[in-house]
Order: sequence, then C-alpha cells, then structure tokens
Amino acid sequence: MADASRLVPQGSDSPQTASPLAKIGREPRVWLLTAHRAGDNTQVVALGEALGWRFEIKRFAYVRYETLVNWPFSSWLVGIDKEKSSTLEPPWPDLVITAGRRNEPIARWIRNQAGHRVRLVHLGRPWASPKNWDLIVTTPQYRLPTIPKILHNDCPLHRIVPKRLEEERQKWAERLADLPRPRIAVLAGGHSGPYPFDPPAGARLGRQAAQMARETGGSVMITTSARTREDTTDALFGAIDVPSRLYRWQRDDPENPYFGFLASADRVIVTGDSVSMMAEACSTGKPVYIFDTGEGITSMRGEQLASRLEWRRLFDRSHWRAFVYRTTMLYGPQRLTRDIRIVQQNLVETGRVAWLGEGDPLPDPPPLRDLERAAERVRALFED
Repeated sequence: MADASRLVPQGSDSPQTASPLAKIGREPRVWLLTAHRAGDNTQVVALGEALGWRFEIKRFAYVRYETLVNWPFSSWLVGIDKEKSSTLEPPWPDLVITAGRRNEPIARWIRNQAGHRVRLVHLGRPWASPKNWDLIVTTPQYRLPTIPKILHNDCPLHRIVPKRLEEERQKWAERLADLPRPRIAVLAGGHSGPYPFDPPAGARLGRQAAQMARETGGSVMITTSARTREDTTDALFGAIDVPSRLYRWQRDDPENPYFGFLASADRVIVTGDSVSMMAEACSTGKPVYIFDTGEGITSMRGEQLASRLEWRRLFDRSHWRAFVYRTTMLYGPQRLTRDIRIVQQNLVETGRVAWLGEGDPLPDPPPLRDLERAAERVRALFED
C-alpha cells in the first residue's frame, strides 16, 4: 500500500509552530499510524495537521489472528499483513502518533529500529503501561491516572475548523436552500456499551426532532453513521413529518452530507453514544442537544453506577447488556470499560450542551481547546 504525505498549510485555523526545533536541527519527521477505526484515524490526522509539520500517513491491514499476537508489551510486526500495509523503512521518524490497540506494537517496533530517540504519542486509552509512551492524550471516559505524561482533555480530537465549515456551508447552500430555518441537524450513532440505539429509540429521536422543528417553524437534516442499524434508521426516518433531508449512511460516499449538515445547521442534536460527534457538534458554536438513547437501566442519565436486573425484562438483550456492562464497571478492571457519562456530564455542567427536552445550552459556551493543548504538549517533547 502506498504511503501518503502531506504538508499542512499554515493558516489561521491551525495552531502555529515556531521555527524548526534546535534540538534536532530541523523540522521533526512525523509518522501517523492509522488503522481500521475511522474515529481513531480522525484524531491522529487532526493532531498531525495541528502541529503544522510535514507528516506521512502509514496505513495498516491486519492478519486474522492479530488478537493472539498483539500483546500489550510486544514490539513486532507479526500482527500486520505486510503486503497490504504501508512500508516501514528509513529514514525513520522523530515522532510517531497512533491510536488503538492494534498499532501499539508497531509504534514500539519503529522506535526500536530507529537508532535515535523517537517520541511516541498515543491517543485514547493504551493497553501498554504509560511508561511505554512519551505522551498519552486521553479523555475522561477512560479514567486513566493523573500523571505528568498523560494529558486529560475534555473531548476527543477532531478536524472541525471554521475554514472547513465555511467551505461545506457554501458547498451545500443551494441543495439545502428550500429547508426553512432554523435547520436542526441530527447526528445518529449506534449501540455503545450498555446503551442501545434500537428502533424504539430511533422513533423516539425522530419524534423529538420533528417536534422541535414544528415548534420553531424549522426543518431537520438527519444523517446516520456506520454504526446505525438499518431497522433503527427506518424507525428514525419514519417518525419525521416535517420538512427534511434524510441521509442513510453509505461507505466511501463522496456526497456524505455530515459536514455539510453541521455547517448549515442552526441547532444540532447528537446521540449521546458518540463522544467524537459531541465534540464535533460543540465545535460549530451552535446550540447542541444530547439525545439519551436508553431508558430505565439503559438510560445515560440513570443512577451513576446502578447495576440491577429487572426480572420482568429477563429476555431483553439490551437489558442484559446494560446489566453486564454496569456490573463490570463496578467490579471489573477499568480498562475493560469506558464511562461516556463522564464526558456528557462535563459538557452539560459547562453549558456546552443540554439534554434534549431539558432546556438549552449556554448562548455563548466556553470553546473546546483540546486540539491546541495536545499540539502544545507534543511540541514540548522536542524542547525537553
């Protein structure tokens, strides 16, 4: 697989770097390791762009038995399909940015081959010990320890900047011109841990979004995602009885309106399962509302760590999933679960979002500065 490189233009939307760092006498050479999860890849590329340094994107495919050989402490390439993956050869990088369990051994292997100090930066939750990394950029749902080499951000990194929003707004202006304002963008995710997004939840979201549009004389623009079930999409779309644009997610579709809807919206409703979509919605500067996909024990706003089994729902698969997941959060290792309610609660308490149907967010909430903070900490690795 061919490698990709990119020189990021320096503009008002990208945090600026100073001159090439004197410690190595030139601009650092950067490799971005990407994998199978689009959300991880978005964060990795976003940080690479924010640094303003030239970078190469290294893409990887994996063998079927990858989970058997990619151990937290390993430093090898036995888990990748080399014929379908990017080549790894000199000149070696000075900085590697990665995310996800599968690429951890690859990052350490690169450092071992380089013959000079390679800074390793991991985004999210690593499976290897923090001592294996120079910097970990994480978010609250992973509940990692507070130590100097871990940066705790409010939300995941993303690529939403004013310039991109304006370009998307202009691109979609004519196609959305017939939709009355306020336009309400609805970003639909999928199942997440104990929180199901099933047909009843889809229909409930559709009804609430349509009600908001009716009350304001506006319209809705709905886009689903790769994790949205087909039957949930049917229920969601079927509940819409107001002026609308409805997009059913398709893989590699160049006309995916996700960013166009964000740019053209006056309000945004996002399902609470995706912290990445919540962060992207907040970065538009528009009022954002979180939709609770669950109810009862599956509610995102229920008891903080409640774990109870209701016998009348003994054969409800979603109920069992919620029971098992919350029990694991109570009694199991933290690395086996994540608690997205921590992120939701922080966004609500800071006024950046409001739960759908429970008031409005602040008219001028504090902006998210996660990307700038992460870029500053990465640059500091070359100043030590």
